Amino acid sequence: MTFSAVDVITTKRDGGRLSDDQIDWVIGAYTAGDVAHEQMAALAMAVLLNGMDPDEIARWTQAMIDSGEVLALPDVGRPLVDKHSTGGVGDKITLPLAPLVAACGAAVPQLSGRGLGHTGGTLDKLESIPGWRASLSTEEIAAQLADIGAVICATTPTLAPADRKLYALRDVTGTVESIPLIASSIMSKKIAEGTGGLVLDVKVGSGAFMKSEDRARELAETMVRIGAAHGLATTALLTDMSVPLGRAVGNALEVAESVEVLRGGGPADVVELTVALAREMLALAGITDVDPAEVLASGAAYPVWERMIAAQGGDPSAPLPVASHVEPVVADRSGVLTRLDALAVGVAAWRLGAGRARKEDAVQAAAGVRLLVEPGEPVEAGQPLLELHTDTPGAVAGARAALADGVVVGDEPVARPTLLKDTIRP
Repeated sequence: MTFSAVDVITTKRDGGRLSDDQIDWVIGAYTAGDVAHEQMAALAMAVLLNGMDPDEIARWTQAMIDSGEVLALPDVGRPLVDKHSTGGVGDKITLPLAPLVAACGAAVPQLSGRGLGHTGGTLDKLESIPGWRASLSTEEIAAQLADIGAVICATTPTLAPADRKLYALRDVTGTVESIPLIASSIMSKKIAEGTGGLVLDVKVGSGAFMKSEDRARELAETMVRIGAAHGLATTALLTDMSVPLGRAVGNALEVAESVEVLRGGGPADVVELTVALAREMLALAGITDVDPAEVLASGAAYPVWERMIAAQGGDPSAPLPVASHVEPVVADRSGVLTRLDALAVGVAAWRLGAGRARKEDAVQAAAGVRLLVEPGEPVEAGQPLLELHTDTPGAVAGARAALADGVVVGDEPVARPTLLKDTIRP
């Protein structure tokens, strides 16, 4: 059935409901190049302004799945379960989480992406490991899942190609913030992966995409509903992103911290979130007789990490890149660290070279920020609060400017925000 793109646009512009046939046609025609970018941009803006009902969102998601292939993984001898984070600062959780869940008996097919702006990308972090490669064939993914139980790799180009086009368009047309479009973008790719269960980590706070808890909750509930509509068992955690996760923000810096966690140590907040997500993933996989906290603390997940990295050409024992230039940011007075803003730290790391402004930009493996003090801790005048790591010393001034209002020493003690805010189930 053929429609007019203008009719589809005006239906949504005027607050109407798109029919299943309209949605199927416009997504298919846009993917094929028969609907122009400017027409899809107009439709995306109409969706942002007028929204979609749950049935529309479910159908939109299905149409994007149908624009490509579904990853047909064979039986790997373990239940498949996946995780997705909406992105944050210092969010290296995928790195310890995938081997931990595998060590507990499930299989994790983690298809990941690269960073853009102040939020880091899982593939960028892993590519700081000498020799590690992100691109795997479907056969390699399946073999690694059967043998090791965990794989972290780049998504294949045949999964939801409509989303790839629409994602790039939203980025340049002011329509990124649309919850129906965000939710369908994430869920179309995850459903196309063919996993049996999905746990979502929906961040809220200054360093997150969703700044308010109400908006984060709406996004989480929308994605859980999409999962239910497509027969995918889905749970979402709302988690804080007003303060960076852990003590390391960057690529190699975050890999090193993840290894600490896998060896039974690491920052308490990274351990807490890793274990919380692992519990939800194992529950969806039907594994209830293993305590992921005990497995992580014992170091039993670390050998799985070593095998996972080696299977993708990486050397888990090789030294990680180290920045050629390191500068401290010191306290200008004595008192208590009262503010450590996630967005400010993320932008600083980005300016130091850890992130990219455009998808084609390169990143520095060793660049980033190391956090030396946590909010609420006492400090002395002149004490280092952070370290700025970069291979381009000229970038330090911009990083310091980003931190100007984000790192504050005051007089009154402050409590760190609660990390786990809520759990949302179908």
